[in-house]
Amino acid sequence: MTLTITRLDPEGYRRLPWKNGGGTLIDIADAYRADAPRDWDSLLWKFGRTAIVAPGPFSHLPGITRMQMVVKGEGLILEAADAEFDERRAFTPVRFAGELAIVTRLETGPVDVVNLMANAAAFAIDLVALTQPGTRGLAAGSHVIYAPAGDSFIEIDGAAFPLRDDHALRFDPTSSAQLSLISGLVVVGSIFAV
Repeated sequence: MTLTITRLDPEGYRRLPWKNGGGTLIDIADAYRADAPRDWDSLLWKFGRTAIVAPGPFSHLPGITRMQMVVKGEGLILEAADAEFDERRAFTPVRFAGELAIVTRLETGPVDVVNLMANAAAFAIDLVALTQPGTRGLAAGSHVIYAPAGDSFIEIDGAAFPLRDDHALRFDPTSSAQLSLISGLVVVGSIFAV
């Protein structure tokens, strides 16, 4: 398989307001329907980072599957009427529906989180942190591999890729591949058509 890798660097990240206007999302990688303006209605999927600096409501995103994990700070809890999503420890992913009414609680101050969201009717998603050297399989789909907390070094099918802090790679394999974390820490967001 030929490796098609797109390097993503902070100078190219877009800064967008949250849908509810309560903060700013750093948009690292995304995909939208080609036949419509780029907005929340045409979103296919999005991988980004944002700071949560004060308690408040999440944006209402019906039809969107969301995953999130804290990458800086600790003590975040997402509260819904009948559920609680515990992100007190960094690099612990949670999954929830975008239409769920959620309010954040910050136990120890501001945090930075990585978000992965996708149109639930078209895509399945997964979000994981690789914090120890090792190998993980990547299925056919789209994958964003992001270094949120310092420089990292990875290999994809044996090809070496250094990742500087806050840099990422987008990888869209048509068959399975192997991701190896050699050093540092990376967050992997995976998107699969359903």
